[in-house]
Amino acid sequence: MDVSLTVWVLTIAGLCALIAVDFFIGGRKPHEVSIKEAGTWTIVWIVLAVLFGLGLYAFGGGGPTGEFFAGYITEKSLSVDNLFVFVLIMAKFAVPSVYQQRVLMIGVLVALVLRAIFIAAGAAIIANFAWVFYLFGAFLIWTAWKLIQEARAEEHDAEYEENRLLKAAEQRFGVADRYHGTKLLIRQHGKRVMTPMLVVMLAIGSTDVLFALDSIPAIFGLTQDPYIVFTANAFALMGLRQLYFLIGGLLRKLIHLSYGLSVILGFIGVKLVLHALHESGVHVPEISIPFSLGVICAVLVVTTVTSLYASKRQARKQADAEAGVRAGAQPEPESRPEPEQQLDA
Repeated sequence: MDVSLTVWVLTIAGLCALIAVDFFIGGRKPHEVSIKEAGTWTIVWIVLAVLFGLGLYAFGGGGPTGEFFAGYITEKSLSVDNLFVFVLIMAKFAVPSVYQQRVLMIGVLVALVLRAIFIAAGAAIIANFAWVFYLFGAFLIWTAWKLIQEARAEEHDAEYEENRLLKAAEQRFGVADRYHGTKLLIRQHGKRVMTPMLVVMLAIGSTDVLFALDSIPAIFGLTQDPYIVFTANAFALMGLRQLYFLIGGLLRKLIHLSYGLSVILGFIGVKLVLHALHESGVHVPEISIPFSLGVICAVLVVTTVTSLYASKRQARKQADAEAGVRAGAQPEPESRPEPEQQLDA
């Protein structure tokens, strides 16, 4: 898809305007985000993504539109899995509910900047080195296997651990003992130290770097158009803050999501390897975008259904076990003395 510099500038300006509207309407004043507010904004961002995809169909045809929706759904799915890590970070640093939306907004902005850098670098590498598709494909297949291993480990224990960079920053600058509103730096005992708010933002920002390492190769496996890669990532990320508050309680019920995402990443990895072989002159079948979109949607539907069913069955077993414990804890009824038998005279 041939995109001019003017279209790029207008697109980035439009996205910046949408982010500004989101900030001034919903994120400027710290507050607890209600389910109604989160649901409304989530629908708004999804509708905007659909409208953008339809606009691509009007100007570029069905090919770019299919690539955009396949990339958007894939990136959105990976973002939902990332939300679980955000939940762990919020719990780790005991972020007050009124400040969580501000933390997430900064995290999304950091993620957008990082994705733009990685997309530009990825597009440049792909344009000059076709063999990088082999590397991307192998990396995604390895990531899919690693995701399965992590999902099995998290079934027993899920806890966020600070990375080395974050620990080094805390030791170098020090951290205040409590939150000071939305301030990032304060003076304490004559020394400028970080507030827990800044630490949380650094935690989410550094985590976004790891998220981009698998999401960018994944979407390049669906399309090599930098414009579609960037816009699909942008629309998938911009509604992430509201989605966090909307499905925060549902995240723990999507217990099979990591398995579904591993299937998707593995599938895209195989698609990349086949594409690389095809580019090298090897006659192998290539996976089309409509087929890829169908596989991604089918895996997500099956994963969601099985997750909700397994969560419901697990909750039922837990309720039955608690009921059994309560029943066993009840005192036994006192036994009444049997009447003495009268002896026959």
